[in-house]
Amino acid sequence: MSDNHFEEEEFTSRVTGGTLWRVAKLGFRRWPLMVGFIVFISATAFFDSYFTYLSKLIIDEGIVARNMERVNSLVLQYGLLSVVQATMVFGFIISAGHLSQSVQYDLRKWIFNHLQTLPFSYYDRTPLGWLMSRMTSDTQRVGELVAWGFLDITWGSMSVLIALIFMLVINWKLGLIAALMVPVLIWVAHRFEVSILGEYRTVRKLNSKITGSYSENITGVRVVKALRREEENLREFEVLSGDMYHASFRAAWLSALFLPAVQLIMAFAIGGVVWLGGYEFQAGALSIGTIQAFISYITFMLWPVQEMARVFASMQQSIASAERIFSLLDMEPEIANKPGAAEVPHIRGDIEFDHVTFYYEENKPVLKDFSLTVKQGETIALVGPTGAGKSTIVNLMCRFYEPRAGQVRIGGRDYTDLTLHAIQSRIGMVLQTPHLFSGTVRENLRYGRLDATNDEIIEAAQQTGAHEFISQLEKGYDTEVGEGGVLLSVGQKQLLSLARAVLAKPDLFIMDEATSSVDTLTEALIQRAMDKVMRGRTSFIIAHRLSTIKRADRIIVLKDGQIDEIGTHAELIHRRGHYYNLYTKQFREEKEKELEQDLFGSNGLALAV
Repeated sequence: MSDNHFEEEEFTSRVTGGTLWRVAKLGFRRWPLMVGFIVFISATAFFDSYFTYLSKLIIDEGIVARNMERVNSLVLQYGLLSVVQATMVFGFIISAGHLSQSVQYDLRKWIFNHLQTLPFSYYDRTPLGWLMSRMTSDTQRVGELVAWGFLDITWGSMSVLIALIFMLVINWKLGLIAALMVPVLIWVAHRFEVSILGEYRTVRKLNSKITGSYSENITGVRVVKALRREEENLREFEVLSGDMYHASFRAAWLSALFLPAVQLIMAFAIGGVVWLGGYEFQAGALSIGTIQAFISYITFMLWPVQEMARVFASMQQSIASAERIFSLLDMEPEIANKPGAAEVPHIRGDIEFDHVTFYYEENKPVLKDFSLTVKQGETIALVGPTGAGKSTIVNLMCRFYEPRAGQVRIGGRDYTDLTLHAIQSRIGMVLQTPHLFSGTVRENLRYGRLDATNDEIIEAAQQTGAHEFISQLEKGYDTEVGEGGVLLSVGQKQLLSLARAVLAKPDLFIMDEATSSVDTLTEALIQRAMDKVMRGRTSFIIAHRLSTIKRADRIIVLKDGQIDEIGTHAELIHRRGHYYNLYTKQFREEKEKELEQDLFGSNGLALAV
């Protein structure tokens, strides 16, 4: 599906030195590996050129001079140095492989850690597919760029430089012809750089959108099939895939054109050497071995230049990936600890919302001049239509977001004076859609408190009513729950979520529509557990099932981001206002459903007319 809220950062049309420098620094963090493979590559490039020089000596001083002893000596030297060069090749390949994996490891660790510092608002506007592309394919490309890309470029440039030095030493006139070829190659490479990089930036951007579209449609496959969206989704996916195909084809076409352009320049250089060398040879100023060496040097230079051209083309993809990774790592958290923020062990005291205004989008306030004081240990229920601001109040209190205006205070202290960890580590939350992680029941319960003992885990499960069903599982607390808890029912997952929150021993407890997706029996279990857990703790309950909040100390009825009614269940029923209407309507609906089940069976089947 199309994404109307997320727009990727647009990058400039040329590679910036800043990006290349940051990529290089990734490698130099592992400087022993970088130094090692640069030494190995330089030695390999030297031997490549020196072998051509030995061939010249074999021809001029051995074969032409009919000196077999000299031939044997030079051939032996050639063979021994070949063994040394093979060792150098092994060294730079193993170093590059290790460096590539090390850089990928570092990047993935940094990205994962950084993502955990970003606020909810970032995830509200950023597609999952975009983040997955940064973590997987982009880190791989950058790792390969640091290792294999820089390796090939270093090897190629060192080979060309050393070959030029040998040529200038052997014959400066012919060497000058070869040297004049280098700036031409640089100019050609520069001309292709902007076009190729621009296309690959487009490819990376489209790849992120395709990944997001693919992920969204797979995870929402039930909705797609229920609403018969297959054809429409396919058309949207075809447009994205087609755009990516055309951008990739343009990049490949430019890369393919680069190589023939390089070969043509090299052909002119060889022609110049042969023409001038022929005149020099006829004048007796040049030997056959020298001409042969120059042709070999220029032909040899074609290989590293072609390799650099190939690497250059793929390098643009890697640089485009690096730009996106750095843009993510440079994203500053909107909510961060203030200098000197206090790390306190517990949340104590009243919670105050003092004239708080908040909006997710400009000019669309969710809370407007909202004020509320919650006493220590009080249970507050939040009621109101969708969009009234119930979850926003909870999110502000947890400091997932911060007020646009006004203050939130805990114990009379502005809560921004406390660290995020001090607040969020003392909150227990059970959500409408319970989320479990792959692993065992025991590992999921211990997720919020890693030092919990097995006895404490069992106690928390017993307190919330989860112990009974856990004991009936095949392996009890060591039973695997599957990805997202797929092997358990919704009710079982909710009981585990509640037990996990209880085990963390929170100071503040939040139930956000925790009973809306469970059956009546599980709701009763959760309700009994809630009564135990919330006793003595400051608690917030968000619920559409109003039967679950009757025992709250106060019920806040919200409307358009402001308090419409406030009081106990009995007080609000007596007033016969908005809460009374909601409660009586819901009560009638529940009674009608029960009556329908009694009349037509537990499945609620209607009589055919």
